[in-house]
Amino acid sequence: MVGSLSEKIRVQINGVGQGMIIKSKSTKNPVLLFVHGGPGMPEYWLTQDYPTGLEDHFTVVWWDQRGAGLSYGPNIPPSTMSAAQMVADTLAVTRYLIQRFDRKKIYLMGHSWGSYIGIQAAAKAPELYRAYIGVGQITDQLESEQAAYAYALAYYANHADAAMLEKMKAAPPGATVPLPAGYFALRDQYMHGAGIGTMHAMKSVISGIFLPSWRFRQYTLMEKVNLWRGKIYSNQSRFGLWDTMLATDMRQKITALEIPVYFLHGKFDYTSAYPLAKGYLEQLKAPVKGFYTFDNSAHSPMFEEPGRTIAIMLTDVVNGAASLADRE
Repeated sequence: MVGSLSEKIRVQINGVGQGMIIKSKSTKNPVLLFVHGGPGMPEYWLTQDYPTGLEDHFTVVWWDQRGAGLSYGPNIPPSTMSAAQMVADTLAVTRYLIQRFDRKKIYLMGHSWGSYIGIQAAAKAPELYRAYIGVGQITDQLESEQAAYAYALAYYANHADAAMLEKMKAAPPGATVPLPAGYFALRDQYMHGAGIGTMHAMKSVISGIFLPSWRFRQYTLMEKVNLWRGKIYSNQSRFGLWDTMLATDMRQKITALEIPVYFLHGKFDYTSAYPLAKGYLEQLKAPVKGFYTFDNSAHSPMFEEPGRTIAIMLTDVVNGAASLADRE
């Protein structure tokens, strides 16, 4: 199609080759940079089973952060594997896209860990962005883990799952950083079993994430291998990406944005706890802001309820409005 774009490229960003996949029905459409979660877990491959439809209306840039997926490689200086560097990378990728597509500003969407990075980038350089969209927005991740644990204990008690209750009571999250290794070993299992993980209907990371990633047709075999090598690499304790996020209360770190801000959040999301994100947006100062509850979603509403996501993007985000936002 004339004017459409579908490419997989590698660009030098702050001294490191970083990969991205760009999809668009028309490059005249607004540019949307997607900052993925993890740390170290790109998400474009999920669109094979969960198409978002975003590329019908935006030039969507699925950027793989340094050390992750298409950006994984042996020449990354370990000293640069920090949250601060990834915020700087987000800004550098933004400037690359502004120049390449001849735009004054673009849209920025951060998901999960990507929302922790993305909202900091939006605060540092608001002149680069038309709006910031936080999906599964990180607020205070240490507090979120406590909320998820309490929710899941009640869930498994209500479902008379004595085996899971026993496992959970033997491995609580604790209230200090770092969290216990025993808790992390159980975290994905208990969250997905309770419907508060990646997606509300996804009950297992093995059947819902790991196995589908190997069936993704747009990656080469080595790119599939690197998806998981990058995930493991990015989560090394020496980098402390998780611990840095756990130790940060975004309510204190980012108290205002100079651009419109939108939080899209699943009602069943306790991967980054829904009540905390809702409270965060209430106190966050911004010229326009909207909170959107997705009643059938957990942590990934753009994949779980793509139609509503598109409606919000086209009705509110591109118009700087909040007409579809929750009213309470």
